[in-house]
Amino acid sequence: MKLEVKIQLLKFFSAVFNSLFLALGLSVAGCAVWILFGKGNFLTVLSSVELTTVAFGLLIIGGVVVSVSVVGCIGADGEHRFLLLTYLGFLIILVLGQLFVTLLLLISRNKIEQSLDAAVDQIILQYGGSSSQDALMDNVQHYGKCCGRTGPADWLKNSYIQSLNLTRPDVLPCSCFSSYRRSFNLSWCSELLNYTEPLYGRGNSSYDQGCRQTLSVWLQENALTILGMDVSLVLIQVLQFVVMVYLYRAVGRKASLKRSNRLIDPDHAHLDHAPAEDPDYGEQNDASPDPNGGYIHTAYHHDNQNHNRVYMEPAQGYS
Repeated sequence: MKLEVKIQLLKFFSAVFNSLFLALGLSVAGCAVWILFGKGNFLTVLSSVELTTVAFGLLIIGGVVVSVSVVGCIGADGEHRFLLLTYLGFLIILVLGQLFVTLLLLISRNKIEQSLDAAVDQIILQYGGSSSQDALMDNVQHYGKCCGRTGPADWLKNSYIQSLNLTRPDVLPCSCFSSYRRSFNLSWCSELLNYTEPLYGRGNSSYDQGCRQTLSVWLQENALTILGMDVSLVLIQVLQFVVMVYLYRAVGRKASLKRSNRLIDPDHAHLDHAPAEDPDYGEQNDASPDPNGGYIHTAYHHDNQNHNRVYMEPAQGYS
């Protein structure tokens, strides 16, 4: 395969892998932003140091991936060996960083799950206002068809329910019921007639199952999503590393050939102008007619050392 064709093919594959690399990098950065600043998910209320470290690690990796992709595109398109070498170095650093984040996520999975349980307990304790955490808990219970973290009895720990001196979970959030009708837009409902309007809403068929299993499955799915993106990034980086190594070598060979073509030995440059009739470019005689009827022979001798023709005295010729 010709060198130029090989370089163009390597550029094409580099552009394809860089596009996938950039898309995955943006996805990873988006996940990190969602974990750190997103609304409507329990990850934003967790106080886990490990999860925060993972989120910031993903954010840094996503930003570096975007920057490195730009460097790789410029280096491949312009055939800049320095940029290609820089790109290869950043790929190695990125792989190491992703392996660290992945291992931290796997090792800290149990701690993150414990932090999630503690966050749910804290929401249950303070439930009853109009905060976003209340709406988050209502969504989990409504769509997960569950109540409390381990069961409806968890709501007896709520500060408002404790003020009622209840021994049974007769008053629950309306989201704990399969069907309900709120009273005065309040969040509390009950199945008992003496707890109905106007103080509380009316609820039917409360859920008996806790939300811990639902939250655990949700957490595992998000962790697998992050791990899947990390593994995909590593695979793309390995392929891109191989392509860039070949491209780096091909560009170096092309530059070497260009330099060798420009380097011509000045001691042999005159040989291109040597007379065709004399391959040795040695001694050469010219003959011209003599007015007296003979020929005058003019002898030239080629000085092989100084590459000049040396004039010699004319000799008389006879017809």
